[in-house]
Amino acid sequence: MAHGKKHLGHTARKRFGQNFLHDDYVIEQIVAAINPQPGEPLVEIGPGLGALTEPVVDEIDHLHVVELDRDLAERLRHHPFMASKLTIHEIDAMKFDFAALAAELGGPLRIFGNLPYNISTPLMFHLFNQFPHVKDMHFMLQKEVVERMAAGPGTKQFGRLTVMTQYYCQVMPVVHVPPGAFQPPPKVESAVVRLIPHLTPPHPVKSVKTLNRVCLEAFNQRRKTIRNCFKQLLPLETLAQLGIDNNLRPQELTVAQFVAIANAVTKQEETA
Repeated sequence: MAHGKKHLGHTARKRFGQNFLHDDYVIEQIVAAINPQPGEPLVEIGPGLGALTEPVVDEIDHLHVVELDRDLAERLRHHPFMASKLTIHEIDAMKFDFAALAAELGGPLRIFGNLPYNISTPLMFHLFNQFPHVKDMHFMLQKEVVERMAAGPGTKQFGRLTVMTQYYCQVMPVVHVPPGAFQPPPKVESAVVRLIPHLTPPHPVKSVKTLNRVCLEAFNQRRKTIRNCFKQLLPLETLAQLGIDNNLRPQELTVAQFVAIANAVTKQEETA
């Protein structure tokens, strides 16, 4: 493998989407944004070579880490000054039961990580399902993913990820991370986002599955008008009753309007 893919003796694996963080200034900013406190139930997803793990562990007594890469898990297990403060879960984060860990630790989790780009969206959805057990999350993601999560209606970034993320939580981009902060440098800009779950959703949906389906229909062909997007799902008069202009494009609706459409679809299916 080409030189430069190795960092602290570990070879970055493309299949895990590994890029290792090594810029101290950026690391300090991220740890300050997370603001770990002793006694909190903290969990890191994908600690890698410990760029965030080490400074976080400095601030607290104990950290749970979820690491799929066997070599990296082994390395953490034998780390000279961190090993005693870590509980290592050698498992795919997509299969990890965060709810069970929250019950064991006696409170909602604070989760953070530099997420591999190839799993970030499915992992978000896995975590959304466990939200009563999560206090907050800080994730480093591709900058464009963070922009999509935080987008406002009427922007080109507004889409399914926006609606689903903002349905579940408050979204705040907190740190910009340039490619040079990583080894090897990725071809994209990154950013850290803070996600704080709503204790109760501002616009409760009867079925999250239906909301997801409505989003898939809507953003499948972004250029279509609402009239054409939803003709399989709802009659035009129902959309009119919801006060939704049929000539708008999906990205011009609000999260509340998507929830209203999803609830109307659920109601229609229940009475059918």
